[in-house]
Amino acid sequence: MNVIVNGAAGRMGQHMCRVLEEAGVTLAAAVDRAGGDGIYTSLTDYTGPADVVIDFSNHASAKELADYCVSRKLPLVAATTGYTPEEFACLEAAAQSVPVFQSYNMSVGVALLARLVKQAAAIFGGCDVEIVETHHNRKADAPSGTALLLADAVKEKRPDAEYVFGRSGQHKRQPNEIGIHALRMGNVVGEHEVIFATDSQTIRLKHEAHDRALFAEGALAAANFVVDQPAGFYHMDDLLGP
Repeated sequence: MNVIVNGAAGRMGQHMCRVLEEAGVTLAAAVDRAGGDGIYTSLTDYTGPADVVIDFSNHASAKELADYCVSRKLPLVAATTGYTPEEFACLEAAAQSVPVFQSYNMSVGVALLARLVKQAAAIFGGCDVEIVETHHNRKADAPSGTALLLADAVKEKRPDAEYVFGRSGQHKRQPNEIGIHALRMGNVVGEHEVIFATDSQTIRLKHEAHDRALFAEGALAAANFVVDQPAGFYHMDDLLGP
């Protein structure tokens, strides 16, 4: 498999290139606007052999990324966070022509957590739900895409749920709220905890990332999956299977 890594000079892009090398997978091209030794500064500069694009760049490049993959008929693994609705729409449009795998968190463990969260939300329908996520102090977007992914997992079973981002002031918690809280400190790779509480018991489901390489490993698993799929929009739940 020949892989183009977009955002190759960034922290996650470097992890991705290293994971590909360790797995014996061909790095067809490393692309990053910052440039560097052996790095293309634009996707369109590379026209050589490729089977899939893995993107760890910036959400603002969504249209350029989508256009490139459609023009070359290449599957895409979109592993970036922070998409605006307009940017996300570019990925959805591309999925009409090529397979697009998108996840706000490429960890297979987080995908499993989301599945467990969905099951818990179905069983404990009337409980209070709170989500707490912690990341390093350099992360720009809050709440994290993963926190929103987990909130969406709850909302799938509780359609009337409303997201509340942090709390302040004097007002009572409403039964249909999903509280989402973001902590930014130190060099935390990523921690996500979903808390289900009733008057008589509490369940806590938590995932902790110890090394950023786990996201690159998940992106490689996604690439191996998506190259064999028809055009469409795919997520981690598709990778996990039934």
